Amino acid sequence: MSDSNTTNFTNPSTFILLGIPGLEAAHVWISIPFCTMYAIAILGNFTILFIVKTESSLHGPMYYFLCMLAVTDLVLSTATVPKMLSNFWFNSREIDFSACLTQMYFLHCFSVMESGIFVALALDRYVAICDPLRYFSTLTNSVVANIGLAVVLRSGILALPYPFLVRRWPYCRTNIIPHSYCDHIAVVSLACADIQISSYYGLFVLVSVIGLDVPFIAMSYIQILRAILSLPTKDARMKTFGTCGSHLCCILSFYLPEFFSSLIHRFGHKVPQHVPVLIANVYLLVPPMLHPIIYGVRTKQIRDRLLNIFTPKET
Repeated sequence: MSDSNTTNFTNPSTFILLGIPGLEAAHVWISIPFCTMYAIAILGNFTILFIVKTESSLHGPMYYFLCMLAVTDLVLSTATVPKMLSNFWFNSREIDFSACLTQMYFLHCFSVMESGIFVALALDRYVAICDPLRYFSTLTNSVVANIGLAVVLRSGILALPYPFLVRRWPYCRTNIIPHSYCDHIAVVSLACADIQISSYYGLFVLVSVIGLDVPFIAMSYIQILRAILSLPTKDARMKTFGTCGSHLCCILSFYLPEFFSSLIHRFGHKVPQHVPVLIANVYLLVPPMLHPIIYGVRTKQIRDRLLNIFTPKET
């Protein structure tokens, strides 16, 4: 290992991404499912975007929000996975300091953005089921655009301090990051200074996002469930609940890995180092892969359009 990894420096020119600590010998094998999930995520999310763009009947509020979700998933996975795979395949561990800060910003920005999009989807389903006659008059194109703008602005502003906080600390121990990408806490943990500001700000973002978004989503679905249970027939209840099933599956696939990752980071001090890194990678790979699959299977309009594309028409 070069001396630059251990000598004193204030701002290193590069960081070294260790990958998955303790499992370096298995990187090539780990890369196979990671690469497969990434390929499915790219193909699936581009398919969702293509179908919504080309099918005029899908130019509605819910599908616009699904397109926002697809773009967010594409950015979130592409910001990390290509560099991760180059590390696993070619031992390309170095990442420029500025590139590390950029990756960190995109990760946190689009993670917050994805949470905001789930709030928008919950609002969409609430209006569609609890007040269906006013659905299109309530969620007009301008309202959808304003919701999207608010989601983007909130995420961009909340993520902005992260790279500035990282840049202000001196790094005099090592520039080896025990992670597969530039996670904020993993990077600032290398600093030889009191990083309480960074820790508190990370906690503030977590509480302000999860503490606001999850209760709003929960309240929306409680109201939706009450509306569903008040329907007169079982068939109507099952059909209406089916329209929300895909959203619930996607919400769980997004929040559960993040929840367990936060628990392990704060309380799992005796957990092997590779466990939280693997969970963090699952958080970045599994939701972008599952979202287009879930929506493709459970949303009838998208499923029908897919069948029309891949099933030859009879002459």
